[in-house]
Amino acid sequence: MCLAIPGKIKSIETLHNGLVRMAKVSFGGITKEASLEMLPDAEVDDYVLVHVGVAISKVDEEEAKKTFSYLEEIGELGELEDVDEYLPKNE
Repeated sequence: MCLAIPGKIKSIETLHNGLVRMAKVSFGGITKEASLEMLPDAEVDDYVLVHVGVAISKVDEEEAKKTFSYLEEIGELGELEDVDEYLPKNE
């Protein structure tokens, strides 16, 4: 099963001459990179749902924390370990 994991955007950088926006997203203390290509209006401190390294929607803080807690309870956060293989490499 594929899941989208909620996290909080900590920073945003642009790559490839400003063509690609990438965010550092915190997932309960684990920080990973995620593409913001589907969310051009995403900003630092927004909560987003991330699926295989791509932020796919914004959510409010309460919903993000509730969802993360549920995923943690049922042991479905293993995806955090594998997400790096799907991300573009920094130059």
